[in-house]
Amino acid sequence: MSEIVLENNNRTTTSVTGIPALDTESTLTGLLHKQRKAFLQNPCPSASERRGWLQQLKQALLNHKEELIQAIDADFGGRSRNETLIAEFMSSLGDIAYGSKHLKKWMKPSRRSVPLHLQPASAKVLYQPVGVVGIIVPWNYPLFLAMGPLVAALSAGNRCMLKLSEFTPETSKLTTEIIAKTFPEDLITVVNGEADVAAAFSKLPFDHLLFTGSTSVGKHVMRAAADNLTPVTLELGGKSPVLVDNDFPLQEAVERICYGKSLNAGQTCVAPDYILIEKSQQQAFIDAYIKAFRTMYPTVSGNPDYSAIINERQHERLQSLIQDAKDKGATVVTLDDESITDGSRRMPPHLIVNATDDMEVMQQEIFGPLLPVIAIENLNEGIEFIRARPRPLALYYFGSSKERQEQVQQATHSGGVCINETLMHVAIDDMPFGGIGPSGMGHYHGHEGFLTFSKAKSVLSKGRFNSAKLVFPPHNTKLKKAILKFISS
Repeated sequence: MSEIVLENNNRTTTSVTGIPALDTESTLTGLLHKQRKAFLQNPCPSASERRGWLQQLKQALLNHKEELIQAIDADFGGRSRNETLIAEFMSSLGDIAYGSKHLKKWMKPSRRSVPLHLQPASAKVLYQPVGVVGIIVPWNYPLFLAMGPLVAALSAGNRCMLKLSEFTPETSKLTTEIIAKTFPEDLITVVNGEADVAAAFSKLPFDHLLFTGSTSVGKHVMRAAADNLTPVTLELGGKSPVLVDNDFPLQEAVERICYGKSLNAGQTCVAPDYILIEKSQQQAFIDAYIKAFRTMYPTVSGNPDYSAIINERQHERLQSLIQDAKDKGATVVTLDDESITDGSRRMPPHLIVNATDDMEVMQQEIFGPLLPVIAIENLNEGIEFIRARPRPLALYYFGSSKERQEQVQQATHSGGVCINETLMHVAIDDMPFGGIGPSGMGHYHGHEGFLTFSKAKSVLSKGRFNSAKLVFPPHNTKLKKAILKFISS
């Protein structure tokens, strides 16, 4: 049994790591009770308080920027500094700035209309913090996918508990220390540990629980939350398709697809997962993709701009997907079989040509630099291919026709859509982010994040005059019969 204790100015923050289930549950329950007690003492923090929390968080990130970059790099065994700056820091700081700017407006009660027969009265919707929010963070973007939900929950006025990933130990340890130095334990606290800790965490009676991760684990999280009737937001994944039409410049499409797939070496929940392209363009796409990748990344081995696969387990899984595809008849195109000599787990892209449904690469989210390329006859066939499969987290369509763009949007379901782009919808603070069906439920980011972590409470206010007496029993007078007839017609 081990317990890491971080002390700061006479306050103690406990991080659970690998302790037996009973102690884990006891410790986590104690942390939850402490936060709930603090929440009840201040159930509706002011806009200035919330903005102050966000500014503290911003300053903490800036003060420890270099340390966090180094920690993420160490966890990945080679993580592009610029990718960390763009995808982790710029996104997190953007969320903070957007929330700080808009939260006062979001907090204002929403006035609603009152029907004539209930007058005189006023009605409003009051947005209250739900209480204590649990956030389970994945490994692929260990900073941004912690900060994004945290910013939304704090903007809504909540207390927060974060469970960080055991697969990014350096980042998780440093983040725990930063949070402990910056915030009181009854406002934000962090726990770390293996799968048993995550399981105990998901069983806590939070007022809301947000999980980012795989669909399979998301099912377990939802089952655990159901015992407490805890509302959940599940940010999952799936296989995000790219549909390339023949009226869009191929080279331009390929460059945008290649960047979206290569960011974090494809270890992104909204990374392009497979390509649907007309047969006549298939080979041109493959050639253009190799050229585009080589332009962005002249080499893979030792290239600081290109990130490594997070750990050996994931690296082996990706190699297994490649071999399975080969064994089942796919043609795998690589970049001249470049040797990786820098001792890292960097992987060049592998284009898997004419992948079929019986291949594992088409049955699971890839989460790496493997890209199936599937030939289709026309746009309608591509749409039907997508519709026949589980609804994805993102869908990418490249085409110039407004009519066909609208057709793709209306005929398919997905968490989000980019027209002639990949990934970038996630970077827009003013749009919700979330999946549908197997790719998730609920939203966060921006205003939708504030709403997710708020209770929209209806409030009806009346004065001393009570017009409702007009419909009080007995109902046998002519006047009341006439009123009932009027209001029900």
